[in-house]
Amino acid sequence: MSDETPLSAEILRRAPKVLLHDHLDGGLRPGTVAELADAVGYRDLPTGDPAELGRWFRAAADSGSLVSYLETFAHTCAVMQTEEALVRVAAEAVEDLAADGVAYAELRYAPELFVERDLSLDAVVEAVQAGFAEGTQRVVAAGGRIRVATILCAMRQHARAMEIAELAVRHRDAGVAGFDIAGPEDGFPPSRNLDAFEFLRRNNAHFTIHAGEAFGLPSIHEAIQFCGAERLGHGVRIAEDITTGPDGEVHLGRLASYVRDRRIPLEICPTSNVQTGTVPSLSEHPIGLLARLRFRVTVNTDNRLMSGCTMTSEFAALAGAFGFGLDDLRWFTINAMKSAFLDFDARLALIEKVIKPGYAALG
Repeated sequence: MSDETPLSAEILRRAPKVLLHDHLDGGLRPGTVAELADAVGYRDLPTGDPAELGRWFRAAADSGSLVSYLETFAHTCAVMQTEEALVRVAAEAVEDLAADGVAYAELRYAPELFVERDLSLDAVVEAVQAGFAEGTQRVVAAGGRIRVATILCAMRQHARAMEIAELAVRHRDAGVAGFDIAGPEDGFPPSRNLDAFEFLRRNNAHFTIHAGEAFGLPSIHEAIQFCGAERLGHGVRIAEDITTGPDGEVHLGRLASYVRDRRIPLEICPTSNVQTGTVPSLSEHPIGLLARLRFRVTVNTDNRLMSGCTMTSEFAALAGAFGFGLDDLRWFTINAMKSAFLDFDARLALIEKVIKPGYAALG
């Protein structure tokens, strides 16, 4: 541990946090899922009891398979098909993150998943942005502070990446900070969407790519060298390009060296990585090695409902597993803020006026 401050739950909650990888449709309150299901006539929930439903989502996600993990989203997406539902879910997400001490968050979702009741893609984005604004207003009115940006995802198994990339550029002056591709990695390499990434680069737009989770080094290589990803969604399997010799000396392969040298951010989601079978257990998670080697490591929740986690609980789990102290958590947080899809002045202001003073007050 790099400092001696006891990391109580309250200190961890108060620590200012930056969240770069959080799925809107993976972070609903269980009670909201149940209420929205009643409102829209969705009858396929495993239970209508919020406490039982929360436990069901966590258990269903503990499958050890990304494909099975993703199946839980059928329920959350089914209840998010109206403007009213999208506004509510977005507003509550902002409130929940602010209550967890998150100072800046980039929330992502795939607009194409919310058009089953004839909403247009633009209407989906506008509803979510209205919800983010409403949630932010509630936080400020309650004496809190948070800033939220949006990342629009295209589902990699579909053929709408260009359409969603255009949507992201169209709404980038209204809170949409970037683009991503999500969904099953195996069989759907990033290079399938080269036209979308080329379009984004031509338009000076930001993008991250889910890579190095269910599929290994080739996925990371394509995301960076073919598509030009600024960040890696998860990216945890970059550790497969790192070896430790008999003498204990660590050797980085060419791809791992490139990722570290270029300071390409890793959007690591520890609990989720265990659930999907990407890593066997938290204690065996390579985040400890990657942090020690000074990769640009960031800590994220991925899906707060399915993983039953918060940023506070992720920090607590990592502190317990690896002995991380406040200095380490501050480093993760500044890493994330440096890597945000936000203009330089705003990033610097949050680091200097919120994150550094916030951690100093805790120590």
